[in-house]
Amino acid sequence: MKKKLSLVVMVVLVVLSVFAIAGCGTKDKEEETVESKDTSLTDIQEKGTLILGCDDEFPPMGFVDESGELVGFDIDLARAVAEQMGVTLEVKPIDWDNKEMELINGNIDVIWNGYSITADRNTKVEFTKPYLNNSQLIVVRADSDIKTLKDLEGKIVGAQVESAAEDLLEADEALLSSLKEMRSYDDYQKALLDLKSSDRIDAVAVDKILIEYIMSKEEGTYKVLDESLGDEYFGIGCRKDSVALRTAIDKALDELQEDGKIDTICEKWFDSNIVIRNVNKLTQADLDA
Repeated sequence: MKKKLSLVVMVVLVVLSVFAIAGCGTKDKEEETVESKDTSLTDIQEKGTLILGCDDEFPPMGFVDESGELVGFDIDLARAVAEQMGVTLEVKPIDWDNKEMELINGNIDVIWNGYSITADRNTKVEFTKPYLNNSQLIVVRADSDIKTLKDLEGKIVGAQVESAAEDLLEADEALLSSLKEMRSYDDYQKALLDLKSSDRIDAVAVDKILIEYIMSKEEGTYKVLDESLGDEYFGIGCRKDSVALRTAIDKALDELQEDGKIDTICEKWFDSNIVIRNVNKLTQADLDA
């Protein structure tokens, strides 16, 4: 009886082992299948181009210069990354209001133009590691009596539509409710022109990198408030779950830091290397915190 029982137990154990091995094999195959579905990098390599979507009125990251050429820090950096990856860069101006849809629909491969990493955007795109620090500031005319955020009470503040600055204004309920109006603009250049040349608005919520560049070209026109709306990072947005492409871009940026090419690009636009090093990819938990 004991021998029969032992034999039954052995048979059961063998059967369970077979199922366990088969199950592991199935799991490994499933993981390989999921991984093999990510053709984001090979697609770029096969067509030989990386299409960058940008706002062409966002100096110094991407803008049309006096000669009509589309130039900028992000464009130079992206061109170096594309070269490092063995492909050529194609720059495509897009409607910034529809940037994520342009990416999802496959009209562009990356959103790369002073693109702030936010919790909401992180659910829509696959962000690289952060590569630049940024802040959202309030800029006013140089002769304005507005000195603090509290002074914005009853004022009209402009912001670019679907920008991080607009998001921060909308998230600050106390500040937003104190304003006479928050006015949305298609691009920052129109907002700043209204601020400089008319009484249509009293202030503009804007990226630090952009306004510091503008102020260096138009001395005595604007001033920024000491208080910021918030600090943030710039990242490069790939299509969601395009891990292979995102990883390749991160690797290329690291290599460009090591060989000094990023130093050259930064010196051209900012007089010093402002690209941050050794920062991990921000998770949804990081952004929600």
